[in-house]
Amino acid sequence: MTKELWIPRKEGFKKALEYMQGRSDGIIKSIQTPWPKFNDATTNGIEWNTLNVIGGRPGAGKTLIKDQIIREAFALNPDTQFRVLEFSFEMIMQTSCLRDFSASLGKSYKYLCSAEGNKLTRDEIVKCYELAKTKVNYPIDTVEQPCTVNEMRDIVDKYINEYQTKTIITLDHSILLKKAPYHRDKYEMLYEFGEMLTEIKRIYPITMIVLSQLNRSVESPERNEDGKYGNYILDSDIFGGDALLQHADLVVGLNRPAKQKIKFYGPDRYIIEDDKTLVMHFLKARNGDNRMSFFKAQFEKMSVTEMETPPTQERRIKTV
Repeated sequence: MTKELWIPRKEGFKKALEYMQGRSDGIIKSIQTPWPKFNDATTNGIEWNTLNVIGGRPGAGKTLIKDQIIREAFALNPDTQFRVLEFSFEMIMQTSCLRDFSASLGKSYKYLCSAEGNKLTRDEIVKCYELAKTKVNYPIDTVEQPCTVNEMRDIVDKYINEYQTKTIITLDHSILLKKAPYHRDKYEMLYEFGEMLTEIKRIYPITMIVLSQLNRSVESPERNEDGKYGNYILDSDIFGGDALLQHADLVVGLNRPAKQKIKFYGPDRYIIEDDKTLVMHFLKARNGDNRMSFFKAQFEKMSVTEMETPPTQERRIKTV
């Protein structure tokens, strides 16, 4: 009975030493993402047994970031055997696969749908078929039917018991989980969701990437004035923040300043030259560093790349 209630401290040291040795020997590795800046802010990537939350406004690029992590995960982590289980309640699988073709072929989604005044050639369609032959070998499974927290837990239990391997679990939007009859509101549902995620990350070889919307307060006019600290995404902006933040190991606030007509971002007045500039605010990095990093989105090709930190308004004036 005693062992069920508490664990001797020496067990913690034993596991910590085994973990350090495993990482030193290269046996234990984080999941590498496509971006060195992201990896550097974390423990050289996304650690296993963690909850990772990416929050942002609609159109900020949350799904783009998540999709690219998954799309490139197998190539970037060839020495780690794992599967992917995606809970995709917003986007049907057909659309997700079309976006995958878009990123891989460097063609826009509209182009692939023959909606840019073009018609796909036979050679282009053959390329898609060849690409699909490679992609279908990746062990990725999708749950499309919205479910409650308890139903999601049941699915995860069955999946892990079925495959007995490390698994990246994604949820496209936390708010799209269904409320159970006993939930008074979405906030209560999110508290139960956070508790469930903490429980399963302790017992299963998994890591989770959860996308979240922001609170409406981020849309207030004063927060979108040039050069204000309020331009920045804060942890309090994450919808149901308290419910997720206390359980999360990594929280990233994603912003697309030009979408809010912001030309000079934050008190340092970083110059935002176009609407493809994305800003990642690493708001909570339990095993990494809090920081702000800039990226460039190619929405038409479903891809994100790193970029240099933009000059500030003052620096630009001095160089003229």
